[in-house]
Amino acid sequence: MGEMGFSLVIVLLLSVLNVGKAEIYIVTVEGEPVISYKGGIDGFEATAVESDEKIDTTSELVTSYAQHLEKKHDMLLALLFDRGTYKKIYSYHHLINGFAAHISHEQAEILRRAPGVKSVERDWKVRRLTTHTPQFLGLPTGVWPTGGGFDRAGEDIVIGFIDSGIYPHHPSFASHNTEPYGPLPKYRGKCEIDPSTKKDYCNGKIIGAQHFAEAAKEAGSFNPAMDFDSPLDGDGHGSHTAAIAAGNNGIPVRMHGFEFGRASGMAPRARIAVYKALYRLFGGFVADVVAAIDQAVHDGVDILNLSVGPNSPPATTKTTFLNPFDATLLSAVKAGVFVAQAAGNGGPFPKTLLSYSPWIASVAAAVDDRRYKNHLTLGNGKILAGLGLSPSTHPNRTFTMVAANDVLLDSSVTKYSPSDCQRPEVLNKNLVEGNILLCGYSFNFVVGTASIKKVAETAKVLGAAGFVLAVENASPGTKFDPVPVRVPGVLITDVSMSMELVNYYNISTSRDWTGRVKSFKSTGSIGNGLRPILHKSAPQVAIFSARGPNVKDYSFQDADLLKPDILAPGSLIWAAWAPNGTDEANYCGEGFALISGTSMAAPHIAGIAALIKQHHPHWSPAAIKSALMTTSSTIDRAERPLQAQQYSGSETLTLVPATPFDYGSGHVNPRAALDPGLVFDAGYQDYLGFLCTVPGIDAHEIRNFTHSPCNYTLGHPSNFNSPSIAVSHLVGTRVITRTVTNVAEEETYVVTARMAPEVAIETNPPAMTLRRGASRKFTVTLTVRSVTGAYSFGEVLLKGSRGHKVRIPVAAMGYDR
Repeated sequence: MGEMGFSLVIVLLLSVLNVGKAEIYIVTVEGEPVISYKGGIDGFEATAVESDEKIDTTSELVTSYAQHLEKKHDMLLALLFDRGTYKKIYSYHHLINGFAAHISHEQAEILRRAPGVKSVERDWKVRRLTTHTPQFLGLPTGVWPTGGGFDRAGEDIVIGFIDSGIYPHHPSFASHNTEPYGPLPKYRGKCEIDPSTKKDYCNGKIIGAQHFAEAAKEAGSFNPAMDFDSPLDGDGHGSHTAAIAAGNNGIPVRMHGFEFGRASGMAPRARIAVYKALYRLFGGFVADVVAAIDQAVHDGVDILNLSVGPNSPPATTKTTFLNPFDATLLSAVKAGVFVAQAAGNGGPFPKTLLSYSPWIASVAAAVDDRRYKNHLTLGNGKILAGLGLSPSTHPNRTFTMVAANDVLLDSSVTKYSPSDCQRPEVLNKNLVEGNILLCGYSFNFVVGTASIKKVAETAKVLGAAGFVLAVENASPGTKFDPVPVRVPGVLITDVSMSMELVNYYNISTSRDWTGRVKSFKSTGSIGNGLRPILHKSAPQVAIFSARGPNVKDYSFQDADLLKPDILAPGSLIWAAWAPNGTDEANYCGEGFALISGTSMAAPHIAGIAALIKQHHPHWSPAAIKSALMTTSSTIDRAERPLQAQQYSGSETLTLVPATPFDYGSGHVNPRAALDPGLVFDAGYQDYLGFLCTVPGIDAHEIRNFTHSPCNYTLGHPSNFNSPSIAVSHLVGTRVITRTVTNVAEEETYVVTARMAPEVAIETNPPAMTLRRGASRKFTVTLTVRSVTGAYSFGEVLLKGSRGHKVRIPVAAMGYDR
């Protein structure tokens, strides 16, 4: 029996035994996907397009070639394994050629060795990166009028959301009060039918709604009662991000009988296409997310918003730029789709980014100018500052304060951690009624088993005048957000102030020898926290926003590419919520939520990109990204350099001067981005050139993901035509090249540069004149002056004779060798 026959027997034996636990794997195979197939197979004509062009996915050519690829996937599996021992979940044929399958570890090994198989990746989890902002960004006066007013802002642009679905009945997505939305032939996505009501999820404004859960179901993570086997948002996150980017204009934000202003999306007239691949209990699986991205591009979205990132590095890909997320998104950008992705919420620590590649706009989160503050005034005259979106206690009156632990119905209830004030039934209503209830902010609030909303409900049920929630020990990194409540309430976040409250309460409260209270004598009153205070020091980089430097591989080697790209509002953002959403305990059952995260920052950029695309329909994704970056601002409202929130010592928040590793090129300025003057353009070949130039990258791996050989390099990755410059290992002198293209009238630009003294910077030529549509190269020369073991920062400025200003950040670390 020959070797061939022997190995076949082993394969059959293994597939019969089906050893080991089955998991989901993403497999890529040889052969071009639709987007890059240039012909060569009998009976199938070429389907590839030039860079940044849209593919006609309805054409006979495309559908027949896609079916051909799917047949090959099915044949490969059927040849290797017995029926019933595996399950194919998706075939990918548009952006990548491959499939996701539920197979055992042993079957994965067999596939890895099978001819024609390029890569076999075990699936891994992803997570969510969790209205005042249109005014803060100047949209109503600066940008919307140029697009025909808010009722035209984003007209006919489709934004795709890879998220937790949508709550279609929300007023932010209603279409009955707006001018009717006509058909949009360029978009070919479908609308799933709600299994219970038999109605679809679309209404003209929402133009497509699909969900992807096959990998989640196969992994046994999916619970249809909780997760909804439909595009319906069971979480809240997806509705929130869609409303930030494209929600209707002027929707009143009402909660607990108070109105907190009016909400609007960045591009209120843009269409929303929903691709649900995230679920409330477990996040999501890469196989589902990749299927969603593939479908969105196939359907013809213009912009893609991903408020989602990998939980951890993939097991087999060494290069960050080639993880299945980024590789699929490269194909999306090749098809002309602009991608905004949340940078991640691992800040303020360095190298915490979850968005790596030059073809993606990686968005950091800023604190905008609105703060919700409140205070507690003690009977001894001291004022303790805190947070609380609440009404005040009765003016000109003070109220007796009672601690939850002192008003227990009996001592047996201590097992319910009564100081959390989560259960009104364990507290004595006679002692609480008419008084201020003092509660403790325990670890249960951090993990989400206790909520401020529940404290307010307890206070209301017991007839309390209000409540105080005191933080007595904070773990570093605890983020406190104000929560809207209907009863007077304040959260004291500063531990030293909480101690002042505890001391005052103990001194004023007399007890008998067993410790039982004889008389409550401490008093206080709660201020009005419903009105925001507007700060001049905005924007600032939010404490949680992921920081650079960017990394090129999963051993965290620095990359020669600056990330994040841009800063946008992401802290305490009001937007739509799904009433059945459970992502935030404080907003269960509500129609709006006030939440923070780079998840909230990314859709600001997606919506503003839609406005740019509306004005400049033929611009490439790179041109849109360049316009956003080169026109951004590095100074705050008070005309000072941007600052970043940081920890000093253990847990106190402080402000430090921000760098490009915090904010990228700066804070977005939508009005300027519509008319940037010059753009740093790039297309698919440039991205390939970048990949092929990354030191230590495996050319075989690049070919696996891109189906292209490395026949073109840039000399050094910092030569990639990005609107930023990063050199992670600068020895002696390096000359870096950039090309700008004029997208305005003829103009003469003077080129200058400045840099921290450790690195010398020069530019050449000193000036250049460009006609409309013309491109010119210029060089930036960096020379090490002194080695400090830290990055030096600077910028290159191109100042136009007609008033355009184009700025790019520079980061470099000098070495002796």
